[in-house]
Amino acid sequence: MGDKQKEYPVEFKREAVRLMETSGKTAVQIARELGVSDSVLYHWRKILAEKGEQAFPGKGHQTEAEEELRRLRQENERLRMERDILKKALAIFTQNQK
Repeated sequence: MGDKQKEYPVEFKREAVRLMETSGKTAVQIARELGVSDSVLYHWRKILAEKGEQAFPGKGHQTEAEEELRRLRQENERLRMERDILKKALAIFTQNQK
């Protein structure tokens, strides 16, 4: 059976990275103390360095770009539906004029 990947709160991830950078302990020691793998700590540090405050948005939380993409897709779908309705209406009205 598939193991469910454990999820950690944003504060936990940020604190783990802070400990890694400031405690003087090795990543392996910190990982062992926190109950995570050292590769996870390195991954969290990389994401935090790349994205800063936007790192670790969590479920349901999206970055600004992802939110805009979602909004544009919704608008695109609504515009397609409006176009299709107008096409059908045009076909009906032109059919009755003959």
